[in-house]
Amino acid sequence: MSRYTGPRVRVARALGCDLPGLTTNTIEKRPMRPGQHGAAKQKLSDYGLRLREKQKLRFNYGLGEKALRNLVVQARTGSENTGEKLIELLERRLDNVVFRAGFAATIPAARQLVTHGHVRLNGRRVTFPALRVVVGDVVSIADKSRDNPHIQSALTGCAHRPDWLVFDETTKRARVAGTPPPTSALLLVDLRLVVEFYANRL
Repeated sequence: MSRYTGPRVRVARALGCDLPGLTTNTIEKRPMRPGQHGAAKQKLSDYGLRLREKQKLRFNYGLGEKALRNLVVQARTGSENTGEKLIELLERRLDNVVFRAGFAATIPAARQLVTHGHVRLNGRRVTFPALRVVVGDVVSIADKSRDNPHIQSALTGCAHRPDWLVFDETTKRARVAGTPPPTSALLLVDLRLVVEFYANRL
């Protein structure tokens, strides 16, 4: 499935929650579902509930179905809780780290910075958004890109840096100081339902 490029708030309204990784806008003013029957009460089946929680992760982090499925497979291989491990793997993606560090306003914007070569990982140019950072990695912006108005604006308005990222205001670099806990995710999602969605599909 290709990456979603349509109206972002519409997706958030359909899922019934804000998706801070997808858009800076919220559903506060229009919390009802999109469409002419959006105000009507919706009763979801067990499958619908699980699908909705899975879609929250997929759209917030900007993944295709195959990519999210592969992460779930990886999360199931260890002895850790599958849902918690899944959040860790999602949060450690380079595009998400660029977003959480404040270099971009959204994950799609962060992905664009990475693919266009504006991001440095441990001083080296990287263009692969799905690259997974480890403790000790340092993420920064290329010297020639530091004055980019979009990056400057994102840094000024950043209010979502997690404890596992240490940001140096002087050098404008973010160091991965720890492993992302499951509580570090910015959206409300029932991880148990996500795991149950994939239980019979792997």
